[in-house]
Amino acid sequence: MYQHCIKRLLDILLSGVGILLLALPMLLIALLIKLDSKGPVFFRQKRVGKHKKTFQILKFRTMRIDTPHDMPTHLLADPEAYLTRTGKLLRKASLDELPQLFNILAGQMSVIGPRPALWNQDDLVAARDQYGANDVTPGLTGWAQINGRDELEIAEKARLDGEYVHHISFRFDCKCFFGTFFAVATHKGIVEGGMGELHRRGKR
Repeated sequence: MYQHCIKRLLDILLSGVGILLLALPMLLIALLIKLDSKGPVFFRQKRVGKHKKTFQILKFRTMRIDTPHDMPTHLLADPEAYLTRTGKLLRKASLDELPQLFNILAGQMSVIGPRPALWNQDDLVAARDQYGANDVTPGLTGWAQINGRDELEIAEKARLDGEYVHHISFRFDCKCFFGTFFAVATHKGIVEGGMGELHRRGKR
């Protein structure tokens, strides 16, 4: 009942209220982006949604327009070099994700769920298949996001996504929702271009 009905109603309510309350801040962010660098305000990218159906995710642009479009950040030789000044601030506070409220309102995403993989991240999509994590609506934030985020290896990220899938409930979603505020406030797990950084640190 929760997963198939109540969760979607909460997504509509939270995203709708979020868009109304954050309209002015988002407008200010858009202005800063335009003043800081050439290019569009928004960044659109093909991502993997529920049942592996792709959609266009929406973000505030944080990188220069010459950045490789469909390459995961962790595969860039020097991701920091592509970030704009405004982009660094937006990523640090995760404010670049705010436009995804429109993806949530449209039903392409949920507030809580596995983060949507890039369309060409076959390794992550395959790993999630083992846990049924590709059969739920991807989220703005989720269980893996508050338990390591960029620091996680693909196998561990998929395992945590699977753990979420098998424990979906209002209580668990609240745990992820409020845990996100702590993770953002402490910048927990944010390593620019650092997927698997936790594992690499252990090897040093």
